[in-house]
Amino acid sequence: MSPHIPDLKNVGVAQFWHHYSANAVLAQLNTSAHQGLSRSEVVHRLAQFGDNALTKTKRKSLLKIWIEQFQSPLIYILVIAAIITFLLREWVDAIVISSVVLVNALIGFIQEAKATRAMEALSRSMPSQATVIRQAEKQKVAATELVPGDIVLLQSGDKVPADLRLLTSQSLQINESALTGESVPVEKQPIETLLEQTLLGDRINMAYSSTFVTFGTGRGIVVATGDQTEIGQIGQLMASVQEQQTNLTRQIGQLSQFLLKLILLLAALNFAVGLLRGSDMKHMFEATISLMVGMIPEGLPAIVTVALAIGVSRMADRHAVIRKLPAVETLGSVTVICSDKTGTLTQNEMTVQAIFAGGDRFQVSGGGYVPEGKFYQADQPIHPEHHPALMECLRAGALCNDSRLIRGDLSWQAEGDPTELALLTSAAKAGLEARELEATYPRLGDIPFESHYQYMATLHHHDSQPSAVVYLKGSMEQLLPRCQQAYSSNGQPMPLDRFQIEQNARAMATEGLRVLAIARLDLAADTIDHDTVSTGLTFLGLQAMMDPPRPEAIEAIRVCKAAGIDVKMITGDHIDTAIAIGKQIGLISTAAESEQPIALNSPDIEALSQEDLVPLVDQIPVFARVTPKQKLRLVEALQYRGHIAAMTGDGSNDAPALQQADIGVAMGITGTEVAKEAADMVLTDDNFATIEAAVEEGRSVFDNISKAVIWTLPTNLGEGLIILVATFLGVVLPITPLQILWINTVTAVLLGSTLIMEPKEPGLMQRSPRPPRSPLLSKLTIRRIFIAGSLLAAFTFTTFDIALHQGQSIPAARAIAVNTLVGGKIAILLGCRSLKYSLSELGFFSNLWVLGGIGVAIALQLLLTYAPFMNFIFETAPVASASWLLILIGMVILYSLVELDKWLRRKHASR
Repeated sequence: MSPHIPDLKNVGVAQFWHHYSANAVLAQLNTSAHQGLSRSEVVHRLAQFGDNALTKTKRKSLLKIWIEQFQSPLIYILVIAAIITFLLREWVDAIVISSVVLVNALIGFIQEAKATRAMEALSRSMPSQATVIRQAEKQKVAATELVPGDIVLLQSGDKVPADLRLLTSQSLQINESALTGESVPVEKQPIETLLEQTLLGDRINMAYSSTFVTFGTGRGIVVATGDQTEIGQIGQLMASVQEQQTNLTRQIGQLSQFLLKLILLLAALNFAVGLLRGSDMKHMFEATISLMVGMIPEGLPAIVTVALAIGVSRMADRHAVIRKLPAVETLGSVTVICSDKTGTLTQNEMTVQAIFAGGDRFQVSGGGYVPEGKFYQADQPIHPEHHPALMECLRAGALCNDSRLIRGDLSWQAEGDPTELALLTSAAKAGLEARELEATYPRLGDIPFESHYQYMATLHHHDSQPSAVVYLKGSMEQLLPRCQQAYSSNGQPMPLDRFQIEQNARAMATEGLRVLAIARLDLAADTIDHDTVSTGLTFLGLQAMMDPPRPEAIEAIRVCKAAGIDVKMITGDHIDTAIAIGKQIGLISTAAESEQPIALNSPDIEALSQEDLVPLVDQIPVFARVTPKQKLRLVEALQYRGHIAAMTGDGSNDAPALQQADIGVAMGITGTEVAKEAADMVLTDDNFATIEAAVEEGRSVFDNISKAVIWTLPTNLGEGLIILVATFLGVVLPITPLQILWINTVTAVLLGSTLIMEPKEPGLMQRSPRPPRSPLLSKLTIRRIFIAGSLLAAFTFTTFDIALHQGQSIPAARAIAVNTLVGGKIAILLGCRSLKYSLSELGFFSNLWVLGGIGVAIALQLLLTYAPFMNFIFETAPVASASWLLILIGMVILYSLVELDKWLRRKHASR
């Protein structure tokens, strides 16, 4: 053979192999369907094209990942705090702060190391062996050794080892969910040519790498290997996706930079003013260190981490497993959810919903593979046993069937094809159980389903009938032309009304239902073949089915819309089915349908430039027959519009879009390992309603983090201002560096962490999402923080000054100052339990963690104030009871001002 063949490295998947005849492909790849390639040709092509394996992306070294965890302004602040405490020889505090830095770095390191596994999982999806024809001999070879032009044999249970143009097939069915996301096996046949623009899921003369053969056999020619396969292109898309910075990460970064600049500015100002006032260098060094230690929010990273971890735990209780910690908060920022259809918005269980039999149309209630439901005619309940034509149609569907619906101890067990299971379930709803039918109508023979014929037939015997009966099910296009008569409503033969049948079939298809024709033939024989059933059939009816919506998904979509979150369906299914489901679940309204396009198909998306697609993504709720690259384009378009996008997926084809989305959501039951590794969150129940629940938890987590931040900053600011004012006035420091460290140890984590245990506030899912690019703190909030911090500093200075004027010692006055500062923090803490509602509206006992934290803090303050050994260590003295009254008055005033501010804001907002 000639060593020259097309350079597929340049052609790749852009070559429309499905568009060419099998002979043309064989000729182009210079091979033989029966002989295959020679060993020497295989060696040559391996050298030219390389192994049939996906390119492994270069991974960051673990050392680089570890170093990157320390490159954050907030971490810089904590490192400064650790250095300062080491200089002060406060070993316990230095170790605590250093531990916070290391724990946060470790969490980030573990997360990023996990995130690199998605590409490795994709590589593991490739099969290890393949059966080929080489030099006219059948042999097994390593799948990595396949080359373009190899002839590959497929059988049930195989994983397709490369992209193949099919040459022959026998009842071949392939599950392509890894590529298309649709779990129903595709019937393959090596028809000569298809249109160039034929979508991936409709290319029935192709078999793609990493998909599964579920039934039948086939032979194909390798047309693409490694990165040039469809699954390889997904790998390339994944490698091209840039890691997204989460909202919280960016906001904390901005806040940290602001704090770092502010702390350094105030520290420099404090040091300079002190020196200008004549203070000695050592004293100013200690005072400046006190200011910096007081203002550094060393507990903030720990509080944020714990809040996210609590969110992870709460979400796990609601069937959402979080793989990447920052995703908890990002969920609360989501503005649009892009959801797959099958199994997420729907039940992933085909259900017969409509039947046409005996000239009448019937509706069937119930969902899934549980035979519980009723039959209706014109919306009125009926007894199916009173309708002979309906019963015969149901009986035929149950007998012409190779699947099993078995009653278990606790539930029904479904085994087999989804379409056949739907037929078994509809029959069982009418009291026709398959096991009893099979005993009454034993099978004598059958004609298995073949994609070429598009029907299945079974031959049965019945003691009460002189002849055998053949039951058939299949496409209406194949069965209706073979029919000569139909069953009337009373079960008697009548003339065939083709127009009425076709009209009903079209109406069902328009509703997004998959229509199956049912027929029978009385036969005086004990064998059947295709010729036997080619004519003379009796038309029994149509059974129309679909994968129905999850009821909880409908409610979840309503809640999302009320919360200002848009929901879009992005599916690999046909557009008619997608639109029908979209209407049922509330994505498409009648008004929207009349005003603007309601759905885009894959060719529509392909024809649009990204510039033209961007304005459309907000308007259109349904996207059908979407390819992996198009899913990625849709997510990018939404992000360009300023959205925080969540994307669901279960197949390997979804991985690039899952990585690109702000929140990638994989299915835990039906999802591939690749999808799970690429996702930020995995749903253990594959249910859209779980996403809505996770968004609610995410909003609650962000609320509580905001409360903790808004509480932390004024209290830290107050500590810094106390030192700064003392330096400006040239008076003795009201609190020492060691006392500041004590205050921060007692309050920073002990009290701050109780806020992250706050229950969800009323109306959480009635709010609009936060603006995606908004800062963590608004300008108004920053002003309030400065006011609260200034008041806290003023109260502390006032009690300290009053104590000195009363003739109390400096240690006693400092003890009063420390207790005033902690008391003020407790007052602000109570006010920060909600940024909107008063304590009376929340309920004083609604968060026992806060009360417990306050109790422990008070106990520790009493220990500091009255225990002699603590007085010695921290240079304090016992406080008189009258001073406690002064501290309490300050707390009440501070708390009242916080509550007054909330009341004024609500009053202004209600105008």
